Amino acid sequence: MEVTQVLLSAQAVDATVRKHAEDTLKQFQDQNLPGFLLSLSGELASEEKPIESRKLAGLILKNALDAKEQHRKYELVQRWLSLDVAVKGQIKACLLQTLSSSVPDARSTASQVIAKVASIELPQKQWPELIGSLLSNIHQVPPHVKQATLETLGYLCEEVVPDVVDQDHVNKILTAVVQGMNANEGNNEVRLAATRALYNALSFAQANFSNDMERDYIMRVVCEATLSPEVKIRLAAFECLVSIGSTYYEKLTPYIQDIFNITLKAVREEEEPVALQAIEFWSSVCDEEIDILEEYGGEFTADSDVPCYHFIKQALPALVPMLLETLLKQEEDQDQDDGAWNLAMAGGTCLGLVARTVGDDIVPLVMPFIEENITKPDWRQREAATYAFGSILEGPSPDKLTPIVNVALNFMLTALTNDPSSHVKDTTAWTLGRIFEFLHGSTMETPIITPENCQQIITVLLQSMKDVPNVAEKACGALYFLAQGYEDLGSSSSLMPYFQEIVQSLLNVTHREDAGESRLRTAAYETLNEVVRCSTEETARLVSELVQVIMAELHKTLEGQKLSSDEREKQNELQGLLCGCLQVIIQKLGASNTAKYAFMQYGDQIMNLLLRVFACRSATVHEEAMLAIGAFAYATGPNFAIFLPEFYKYLEMGLQNFEEYQVCAVTVGVVGDICRALEGKILPYCDGIMTQLLKDLSSNQLHRSVKPPIFSCFGDIALAIGENFEKYLMYAMPMLQSAAELSAHTSGVDDEMIEYTNLLRNGILEAYSGIFQGFKNTPKTQLLFPYAPHILQFLDSIYMEKDMDDVVMKTAIGVLGDLADTLGSNAGSLIQQSVSSKDFLNECLSSDDHLIKESAEWARLAISRAISV
Repeated sequence: MEVTQVLLSAQAVDATVRKHAEDTLKQFQDQNLPGFLLSLSGELASEEKPIESRKLAGLILKNALDAKEQHRKYELVQRWLSLDVAVKGQIKACLLQTLSSSVPDARSTASQVIAKVASIELPQKQWPELIGSLLSNIHQVPPHVKQATLETLGYLCEEVVPDVVDQDHVNKILTAVVQGMNANEGNNEVRLAATRALYNALSFAQANFSNDMERDYIMRVVCEATLSPEVKIRLAAFECLVSIGSTYYEKLTPYIQDIFNITLKAVREEEEPVALQAIEFWSSVCDEEIDILEEYGGEFTADSDVPCYHFIKQALPALVPMLLETLLKQEEDQDQDDGAWNLAMAGGTCLGLVARTVGDDIVPLVMPFIEENITKPDWRQREAATYAFGSILEGPSPDKLTPIVNVALNFMLTALTNDPSSHVKDTTAWTLGRIFEFLHGSTMETPIITPENCQQIITVLLQSMKDVPNVAEKACGALYFLAQGYEDLGSSSSLMPYFQEIVQSLLNVTHREDAGESRLRTAAYETLNEVVRCSTEETARLVSELVQVIMAELHKTLEGQKLSSDEREKQNELQGLLCGCLQVIIQKLGASNTAKYAFMQYGDQIMNLLLRVFACRSATVHEEAMLAIGAFAYATGPNFAIFLPEFYKYLEMGLQNFEEYQVCAVTVGVVGDICRALEGKILPYCDGIMTQLLKDLSSNQLHRSVKPPIFSCFGDIALAIGENFEKYLMYAMPMLQSAAELSAHTSGVDDEMIEYTNLLRNGILEAYSGIFQGFKNTPKTQLLFPYAPHILQFLDSIYMEKDMDDVVMKTAIGVLGDLADTLGSNAGSLIQQSVSSKDFLNECLSSDDHLIKESAEWARLAISRAISV
């Protein structure tokens, strides 16, 4: 097959030609995969072919080896591994040959494909000669071969996990890369490829960074590269520095002074992308120190992995002035652009991290700058002073900040009303939001917001919501934190007199013509939700009137008008916001007995509206509507039964929605809400629900994050229907057992996997807990007896692994109690025989976490009852 022409046609402007070519390629791939991959690699390697067809050939080749979805990626890996060895050999030879092509795009594409193949083969101990043959290329004369090889080594380090490359190869790769970065490397393309490769190779360099000589050499070469005449090389070198700052924090001491001088020069003189990375270095050091200080509370004992070297504290007198200078380099339009990122914003962000790192020490260094600039005629100076103030509000102690904030508050409120510059107003509203977020709430000894100034604050914020969209959005944000602080205090009585006025102002904002700009509409609804959450009994009547307003708005979005795709997207967003708002109102009213009856009269209307929303195709809207129905079921309790016949088909649709797995996860949660609301009345629907949940669990297409909630849902169902769960035991228990075995042993995996494993364990344990409690005091408890040894073994093994988090610990000790409580004397002897239940119980009894302790006290009682019988 003449693949060149097809590859060119697949990029044609004419859609018919393009579609025909794509179909031809698909057919070729399906009928003869080895031939297809061989002809693609041949195309990529051939210097006679046009670059367009070569690039696409390489791209298709790369996509035949990797995919974003886990299960698809796994299939592609298995497919490659099962190809004939000779075919793979030919393809790999073509790829390596392409590295010496004279066409840069072909070389670069080949580098990426080689790295993908390596990520599949090296862990399988295949292609052992790859790294050797790449390293021998480095000594070749044409610079472009050297450049392509270094690029390949960089991609390889990005794709492959460090432990599949032996230390000898790592040393050689680093030597080659660092030599390529050297200032005496005459070719800038080579030097750039080497510097970018080092960035990816840093995670391999643990052993090399532990060796003083090697580390000094690497650091010297990186620091020299930050002075290269070529801006791309300087940028890549600073990116390496940022990565070293976080990966090798504990090795920075000898270099920190030099790095400070380099970054200071860059921030003052460099082109923006380079200057941004120079600031990012200090932000990454702050992140490291904040983590260390949070983890060890500043008390360093011999067992703390990494001591805090207090680099930030030492650099403060020079670092803070450098960051304050950057605040004056604002861009005119940064407030309107959501994705804006510039020197001033990076400097302010870093200043905020410095404040969190050093606390009170930053205040005296920043106050003079604020006092000097806050009243200057130039808007840039007023805005920079305000931004500096807002940036240091998280970190220092309330005692240090309160007296300053008390003085500043009036000034800020006046500026928000009267400052001629909308830049200054935007930052002022943001700063007020930060004051309310960090200095208003239950942690404060002396409140900053008093009944006296509350009215002025609200008047100014509501006025400010009529300002231009970016200022109004920040004013909504400030009001959000004001309400949240009151909710946290548990007494929002000082806000309640203004409740109606606040709600009306927020609804007016949602109707503004320009509410689509600067996330304004979203911010207004989020703030409305927060104001509803903190409302009290005295405003319950107003909240139930709000139900009608929101329902009318939702109804309007459902009236059938023909919309363009852009308008439809906006409408979906609005429907999502309105469903979210309904959810909050339902939760609020459902929690109060008097208010509950007030809104039950709208029950039919609410459900009808929410069910109509499901007819629209949008995952985010489905998610919000599901959550609102979950809240509604929880609030209406057994009365929800009348809505289930009509709602059930949508519930089933949600459980079948593998593609939009968030919808599936939320639906699983709603099944739990309905079980709690209806208890035994859910029985007629359980066959359908359980069938679907079991299908979900055995599918390899469903995202793994949905599996833990499905297991806990088994527990919710068992709790609701009690001994009627009997017929599902033979399906549910084996699933729980195999998942339990999988989650018991996690040694040698990354943090993300440990976090997921703990979610999984918690889901499994919640299922066991619900099943035990559901069968308790029924004639059928003996059905659970055969499963007890396995459950105890599971508890033993996770106890032995020593990596469960507090949530799992609490659920696990609860399950031990449930087992003893439900099975009684039958379980007593088993528990006595179990390896670690005694140690586990004692550990939980002496826990600092009162929830774990409470569960353990209960478990101890249940066990002693079971044993004494």
